[in-house]
Amino acid sequence: MKKDIHPDYHEITVVMTDGTEYKTRSTMGKAGETIKLDIDPKSHPAWTGQHRILDSGGQVARFNKRFSGLGVKTD
Repeated sequence: MKKDIHPDYHEITVVMTDGTEYKTRSTMGKAGETIKLDIDPKSHPAWTGQHRILDSGGQVARFNKRFSGLGVKTD
């Protein structure tokens, strides 16, 4: 391994959205720093399966109104 070209690999603390913490090793920041996550597997819809739609400016409502008649019709 070449000298002085690799970043420092040290221990940091990661704080999840629910407040739980764990220690890991990373090249991010400096030794002993803390990363506070805004999104993690405990809160992100991709992992939880619970999707929330934020309707900014009524765009979702306009879409639903415009395309409400395009459903599959069953007799």
